[in-house]
Amino acid sequence: TLLGGAAVWPLAAKAQDLNRIYRLGFLTQVRRNTPGIVAFFDELRVNGFVEGQNVSVVPGGFDVPIARFAEVAEAMVKAAPDAIVAGPELPMRAVQALTQTIPLVGMTEDMIAEGFAVSLARPGGNITGISLLSPELDGKRQEILIEAVPGVRRIAAIADANVTPARHLEALREATRTRGVELSLFGVTTPEKIVPAIDEAKATGAQALNFLASSLFFVHRRIATEHATAVKLPAIYQWPEMAEEGGLAGVVPWRRARHRIAVRSVAAPRARSAHCS
Repeated sequence: TLLGGAAVWPLAAKAQDLNRIYRLGFLTQVRRNTPGIVAFFDELRVNGFVEGQNVSVVPGGFDVPIARFAEVAEAMVKAAPDAIVAGPELPMRAVQALTQTIPLVGMTEDMIAEGFAVSLARPGGNITGISLLSPELDGKRQEILIEAVPGVRRIAAIADANVTPARHLEALREATRTRGVELSLFGVTTPEKIVPAIDEAKATGAQALNFLASSLFFVHRRIATEHATAVKLPAIYQWPEMAEEGGLAGVVPWRRARHRIAVRSVAAPRARSAHCS
């Protein structure tokens, strides 16, 4: 919904022509029917931009694998839509490299730290959007996981090696050390490497898994949640939806400084989720 509101900004600046059809481009790994994208179009509709009436979508921008980011970004820029919606970091960079004029609306972990905006007050350039700041919650998820698994002494962090900086991993390792817990690190770059990473973590003695912030693990969440469950490793994830679909727990930024937490009830015959802020 936040991203939908952000997308209205570049369109609203041109909204004087009531008869015009506004064109949107996308570059994202998620599918068109995911809850976040549905909420995006719902928010546009609230603000008077309705697909099929005064909004059209350039085809080909959803469910895009990493290997095709540059190719699809080029096609989107050539189509010259009124705005392009992209995210997180890698697809945004693919579009940023090709245009400084088409408004780019993104959702990434930190718009400023990743160089997409100069500041919150004056972002500059052609880019606007939302900073999730969810890597800051990797440590919080780790603390919750330690509390949720009594007696745990070894945890594995599964990281997206495409986007997770080494300094972030070292900070997590130090945080577990102060709790008397050993943290092992496993980097993955493609969906095919998620299962081998889980298996390696299990083989080296990990008692629980912390899946760090990354769209890779959300897009391919069923691979992660189902295999972690199959090898009987409790795991915590970035998004509550992953708990709702079979994972143990998920924590995400929610309503400013508060957090939304989903925890799967493992005692119930059928999985259910509990939410709190």
